Amino acid sequence: MIAISPKVTLVGAGPGDPELITLKAILALNTADVVLYDALIDPVLLKHAPATALKIFVGKRVGKHSMPQEDTNHLCVTLAKKHGHVVRLKGGDPFVFGRGSEEVDYIEAFGIQTSIVPGITSAIAVPAMAGIPVTKRGVSESFWVVTGTTTSGELSRDLWLASQSTATVVVLMGTKKLAEIVSIYKNAGKENLPIAIIQSGTTREEKITAGFISDILPKALENQVQAPAIIIIGEVVRESLKLAEVYREVIQLK
Repeated sequence: MIAISPKVTLVGAGPGDPELITLKAILALNTADVVLYDALIDPVLLKHAPATALKIFVGKRVGKHSMPQEDTNHLCVTLAKKHGHVVRLKGGDPFVFGRGSEEVDYIEAFGIQTSIVPGITSAIAVPAMAGIPVTKRGVSESFWVVTGTTTSGELSRDLWLASQSTATVVVLMGTKKLAEIVSIYKNAGKENLPIAIIQSGTTREEKITAGFISDILPKALENQVQAPAIIIIGEVVRESLKLAEVYREVIQLK
């Protein structure tokens, strides 16, 4: 009888495009006995795991929690003890609002070896693929990445601080809080600040809605913006050639 060596690898799958997964992530999948994967994972990535590996969906979507986090944590432990190498495949990067640290803490409490394979985070990659640099010399010296939904379900208070700065602000999981976000920036006197919402970024379903703080709410309603999407706020949004028409039209109107 072959002895089981339990191990869990947390793997970041990247922002959506399956080609944006890292080589190290693919190598981890190649040796998986079990893959626990999230909702935003492109199914083609599962082909990197052996045909004999168990593939179990544990994803969560807005308003549709397939499996509570505690149950997923427990599965990592029980399946590692039973089968060996469990790959916990998560969208983006496991440590950027991905609860990866919580999972590691839980698993290691059972004496099970863990390792991390960082992923390309949507906070940077999604704007980049749309031609929006989160930083640019002479335009933006820094950027904030803020969660739109904290553990209490509220918008992060950090956004108020971010709105006082000149930094680019990227909001993850914030589409349902768009009205609150707009209100914060209006109160800061930044109605004319460019903003873009990128839905299903880096995938074939990508949809971009762009404008200003002053007009983004009706535009988002018209375009039926919904999760998964990220919000980018700042002058760097104008830098995208894809969005040139949006801001050129405003200049011509003036």
